[in-house]
Amino acid sequence: MLEISDLCAGYGGVPALRSIDFEVGQQEHVAILGPNGAGKTTLLKTISGTVDADSGSIRFDGQDLLSQAPHKRVEAGIVHVPQGRMIFASMTVADNLRLGGHRRVARDRHDERRELVLEIFPALADMLGRDGGALSGGQQQMLAVARGVMACPRLLMLDEPSMGLAPRAADDIFEGIARLLKSETTAMIVVEQRAHEALEVCDRAYVLESGEVALEATNRELLADERLAATYLGSGPGSP
Repeated sequence: MLEISDLCAGYGGVPALRSIDFEVGQQEHVAILGPNGAGKTTLLKTISGTVDADSGSIRFDGQDLLSQAPHKRVEAGIVHVPQGRMIFASMTVADNLRLGGHRRVARDRHDERRELVLEIFPALADMLGRDGGALSGGQQQMLAVARGVMACPRLLMLDEPSMGLAPRAADDIFEGIARLLKSETTAMIVVEQRAHEALEVCDRAYVLESGEVALEATNRELLADERLAATYLGSGPGSP
């Protein structure tokens, strides 16, 4: 589905990604792990088109993405839920969800999609008339993910969905993601510091270091190998 080859990108001439090779298959769930500054967020932004590639290629269903504007990538089915939630604070939860369904294929499925996201995140069901800015941090993150799901994504990209959340709120987010993946055939990329939780919902992982792929492995390989787990995952669930 998604094929990235020899991708380089950066900011103002400073490289953030160096010769990245990366792929996501149909309905596959892939984690991107690594320390801060490794290039994880830049990779998602380059896929979605908010950061320009310096060289290399990105193809989606065989089509060249680098020649497509960001809104064209959304119409192709690539939906990016960025860091920091970025909901519309002065709009109600219901209106935030409605805006999430602006993609052409999603417009006629609003009621069906809203029912789905309220099953995924039932805490939102009693908040539809509340302004987004009145929600807690965890509830805002639920809304951000739910808004992305409203778009009927073929590839859903989540950037640090647990960032800044208390452990219980982060657990709620991952429980919702797990429910989503049981009911949808969406492919997914998750950038996440809580490596163990990310691997529980993903099939494979790439570890980035200094803008390069340091390791590619299945979730079972990473979790089963004590040396790899100690090097790349920390000491246990919830470790950065």
